[in-house]
Amino acid sequence: MHHAPIRSLWSDEEAARHHGDLGLRVYTSRLLGRDKSLVLHGGGNTSVKVRWRNVLGDEEEVIHVKGSGWDLETIEEAGFPPLPLDYVKRLATLPSLSDAQMSNELLTHTLRAGAPTPSVETILHALLPYKYFDHTHADAFIAISNTPDGAARIREVYGDSLVYDVIPEIRAA
Repeated sequence: MHHAPIRSLWSDEEAARHHGDLGLRVYTSRLLGRDKSLVLHGGGNTSVKVRWRNVLGDEEEVIHVKGSGWDLETIEEAGFPPLPLDYVKRLATLPSLSDAQMSNELLTHTLRAGAPTPSVETILHALLPYKYFDHTHADAFIAISNTPDGAARIREVYGDSLVYDVIPEIRAA
């Protein structure tokens, strides 16, 4: 099966205007947001894990994840609320966590007053072992994956060129 190559929108000149890991996260998020076949109506989430020095001088690992209400095409650094990575990972070890509890924990542990509400997928982003993580809602992928036999269809189309796993979501009352 032949797949058309994806054209890179990366520009060294444009990237140089963004500083640090969070700045590059802003730039690459905007690149994703520009491609309407990947990101529907500003949807999707991106994140970056960084070392952060707090006001007391302590250094900790923090995850900046896209905040609710921000569009990937126009997002700014302010659109990425920072959260303590270890704490967010620990939330995943709880035997259960309702949507209301999860929202409360993410909101009350955001490290910047006035930051937007962290994505509902913050915990998943925290658990994945990558510094930068991109999650989009590509039309083509959803048309294949969101079917009763989606995992089999993904393997048929993409073979070994894509890592894919079904992560069931169980919503608690």
